[in-house]
Formats: sequence, C-alpha cells, structure tokens
Amino acid sequence: MRIDKDNIKIILILLVVALGIGYSYLNTELNINGTANINSANWDVYWNNVQVSNGSVEATTPTIDTNKTTVSFNVTLTKPGDYYEFTVDAVNAGTLDAMIESIDSKLNGTTITTLPAYLDYDVTYSDGTALATNQELLHDSTETYKIRIAYKDNISASDLPDTNQSLSLQFSVTYKQATDAAIAVDHSFSGHSWATIINNVRSGNISNYNVGDIKTVDMGSLGTHTLRIANKSTPSECSTTGFSQSACGFVLEFVDIITKHNMNSTDTNVGGWPASEMRTYVNSDIYNALPSELKSGIINTTVVSGHGSTSGETNYTSIDKLYLLSTHEVWEDVDGNTNSGIDFEDTAYNNTRQLDYYSSQNVTTSNYSGARKQYNSSNAYWWLRSAHSDFISNFYRVNNNGIWNYYTAYSTNGVSPAFRIA
Repeated sequence: MRIDKDNIKIILILLVVALGIGYSYLNTELNINGTANINSANWDVYWNNVQVSNGSVEATTPTIDTNKTTVSFNVTLTKPGDYYEFTVDAVNAGTLDAMIESIDSKLNGTTITTLPAYLDYDVTYSDGTALATNQELLHDSTETYKIRIAYKDNISASDLPDTNQSLSLQFSVTYKQATDAAIAVDHSFSGHSWATIINNVRSGNISNYNVGDIKTVDMGSLGTHTLRIANKSTPSECSTTGFSQSACGFVLEFVDIITKHNMNSTDTNVGGWPASEMRTYVNSDIYNALPSELKSGIINTTVVSGHGSTSGETNYTSIDKLYLLSTHEVWEDVDGNTNSGIDFEDTAYNNTRQLDYYSSQNVTTSNYSGARKQYNSSNAYWWLRSAHSDFISNFYRVNNNGIWNYYTAYSTNGVSPAFRIA
C-alpha cells in the first residue's frame, strides 16, 4: 500500500559499537629447581576497517576512536526503504586467543527486547551468522561484523511514527581471553539458519556456500532428510527464451529419497509433468512438510518438461515451487548420437542444463554412479519429471546404480525433488 508519511525521519543521532576488552590475569610461579622460559603475551583486540555498504543513505563515514574500541556515526533515514549498513573488522592482533564474553544492544539506554514497528536493526557477522557468547576470535585473525539499520517499507501507515524520531542505538561486545569453553564461529551452510541462508542468497552473499554443501531438514511425519546445494551458477543460456529455470541460480535438492509414490495412478504420461499426480503430491504434501522458515524463501520456478508419444503433444511449461529433476539436469549424454539416448528421447533435453553438482561429479550416461540415491539406507530407483517420447505411459527414472531408466507411470518409485531460492 502507499505510505503517506514519507517525510517522517528517523534520526539516529548516535550509534556506538563498543568493543569491551577483558584480559585474564596471568601469573606464573615455579617452585621446582631449574629454569622456565615463558614467552611474552600480548593482548590486542580492536576495531578496524569500516566499510559502508552500497545502497546506504548518505551519511558521515563511521569513525573509530583512538583506542580502536568504539565506532560512532550519525545518520538520518528520511523515508521508508532507506537503510544504512556498514561492516567493521574485529581484529585480534595479539598472541592470545579471545572469545566473546557478553553481547548487549540498547535503544535509548535500555536493553532491546522489541524494536519500534518501523525500524529494523541487526548486528551479525558479515555473512549473516548470528553472534553468540563463547565464539572465538583466534590470535592473528579477523571477524567482520555487519551493522544494518533500516526504515521499514513493508508496514502499514498506522505503524509509522507521527513525528521525527531521534534514536540512540548502542551495541557492545566484550571479548575475554579464550577458555576451554570457546567455540569456532560456524560460517558454513549447515551452521546457518534458513533465514540467514535465504537472506544471503537474496543479497548474493554466498561465497561461503559451496556446491555439495549439505544441511538437514525436519519434515515432521516424513522424517529428517538432507538437502544439498545442487547449483549456484546462472550461465547465459539461462536467459534463452523457452529455457527451463530449474537448473539456474541457487538450487537445493534432496540428497536422499523422501518417500515413494507413483507418477500417475493410471498408466499414462499424457500431459507430461504438469498433468501428473506426482506434481500435485510434490507441491502439496512434500512442500507443506517443509518448515515455514524454509518455505518463505522458496520461489516459483519456470519448469520445462518433455512429452510422450501422444499425437499433438509438445514440451510443457509449468510454474512450480518444488519439481523433480529432468534427465539432462542429472546426466550429460555422451554417446555421440543425437538420434538415440536421452538427448533424443527426452524432448526437453536441450531446454535445460546439467546441475553444477552432477557436473562436478562428472555424471554422464557412461559414468553414472554419482546419480545414486538411497531410501532407508539402500540404493533405490527415483523418478524424474521427463516423459519418454516413444511411449504414452513411461517417465524416466534413475536406476539404483545411477544409470538412466524409464518405467510405467503407475509404478511406485522414489521422490527426491528440488527447488530454488531467489
């Protein structure tokens, strides 16, 4: 809806990012005769290297005080949608490992429990990883913090302030000498929450995520399963008219087989993937079993699929949240003959591309073990969305040894879909 109070300003008159320094007392008393050599110890933890993010409103660049323990800045957010974001490095240049002892955020001098409806404010590591006590900052290392303040634009007019607001935001983190309780900061795909992953993908901050990285997901009555990053790239062919987007961008697929189901209860591939009972099942039962935090990031994907031998059928296009893979998204056909094999009998073979994961595993029609998936810890057949163009009843599937195969639509085989985050 249109917001009529665009002239209301949020004036952040002071934001102090303070770095507390704790240092455990070191004392050595040696009462055994002999000589003990004790290396000198140096405690040196400080802020450095402030960088304002692109897209931030104009403001004076944040300053670091002479002790390098406090960062201060002043910014005005004039209208909904304005934001200010910067990064700053927490540097441990000493000889002692450090760990976070405490974290505190204050608004106008009071520890924050809730924020005004019009304000977003967050302090994390630069990749969105949440801060937590006991996280370590090893000697001779750096962790980059990200501070973001935004004037929300997805709220109703009634949530906007009636007058200009002057807000004082303070954030402090205290480091002390590391103990046995210290834990490494987990910047991995598996260590991030779904909300962090979704935000990172949307902002293009995915350098720490690698094709093949995995993360488990609890699907309730369907059990706990493992997702992996199947694709990160978006080559130019993805922009070609009529090209499926199912192997373009950030794609997640299930590592294993969730359950078993038929493509159709009747023996037909008429209408292809869009008309199949499997598509309905995947986009209802399977999709609804995913946690809401993950579902919030799944986007509609344009999916192109091949057709069977029924007269008049052409390739199909559907819009799906979840979809089964196609033949080409798994294997590269390397038989050198375009008049046979999957590049001929799957009519949409050339309307998509091999996923980065299967490409990295060199999965081809002659080297296919990397396409195997398991159901209840045993290799099993799993369905693809590709109809076989020589039949009116068959869809392709992956054999239990990873080779391509096809079978009648009423057969029960594994379900292992994929989806995309924007």
